[in-house]
Amino acid sequence: MINKISKDAYSKQVVEHSMHPRNRGIIKNPDAHGKGRGLCGDETDFFVKIGRKKVNGKEVEYIKDIKFETMGCSAAIAAASMVTEMIKGKSVSEALKISRGKVIKKLGSMPLVKLHCVDLTIDAILDTIKSWQNKKK
Repeated sequence: MINKISKDAYSKQVVEHSMHPRNRGIIKNPDAHGKGRGLCGDETDFFVKIGRKKVNGKEVEYIKDIKFETMGCSAAIAAASMVTEMIKGKSVSEALKISRGKVIKKLGSMPLVKLHCVDLTIDAILDTIKSWQNKKK
């Protein structure tokens, strides 16, 4: 269930992504699965499928599909939703460059006490990608 959120404390993007999250769900048989847990108890799981495509004549691995599940507040849902939009279709190396600052810039204003939700999300997606990299070895 999505928590009610104050439209005065959050940007339009946070409200939109929390009310209508993108890419929410589970991928059956994902290439990788990772999890992040915040100090507040919120948890986010990411599931990814990795594909291959040619970019400038070179074959690269990219985020072909991505889904998430969050047991947490509206800010955690919005952060996870935004991250999926930011990295879906990007190369794995581009996805690894995701940062707190980039996500916050895309989301807009969020109360300082909720910024840990972005950190939780970043930890979760990086854990997911590193899990996939470790599987390849």
